[in-house]
Amino acid sequence: MSKKNQDEDIAFITALAEILQDNDLGEIEVERDRGEDSVLNVRLARNIEQTPQIVNMAPTHAAPIVTQEAYASTTLTQPAPIQEDDPAKHPGAVTSPMVGTVYLQPEPDADPFISVGTMITEGATLLIVEAMKTMNHIPSPKSGKVTRILVEDGGAIEFGTPLVIIE
Repeated sequence: MSKKNQDEDIAFITALAEILQDNDLGEIEVERDRGEDSVLNVRLARNIEQTPQIVNMAPTHAAPIVTQEAYASTTLTQPAPIQEDDPAKHPGAVTSPMVGTVYLQPEPDADPFISVGTMITEGATLLIVEAMKTMNHIPSPKSGKVTRILVEDGGAIEFGTPLVIIE
């Protein structure tokens, strides 16, 4: 390979790297025919760090804090039991009928509609879901005691998101 070809190849690869960067590409592959049975194959790839998507969901339960002593006392042959607590499958779960932002009180300085332990009657407002600048009061489908509130005030929710559990 001549010095001229080497310099041209370096310039070509540098230009490809700039195209890769400027266009936010993850990979580029080029085959360059130089004639006389001479071909330059170049493949450039880069790692693009994916920004994790932030999903605003209410926690279903707090994770236990494991101390060093507790960790030392567990054995690898007996894994800790996995608690499957899906609030959506609870028979008293009230789910969101729409996508929107949830509000637990009628106004910012007002008392919340419900709290854990509140006795609620069928048809009473549990919370508000704002969708497309419309405040939608979500009624209780049955009478009972609110045992869990699964959403945070001002949080985004999807259709079918469990909101509260009434028993």
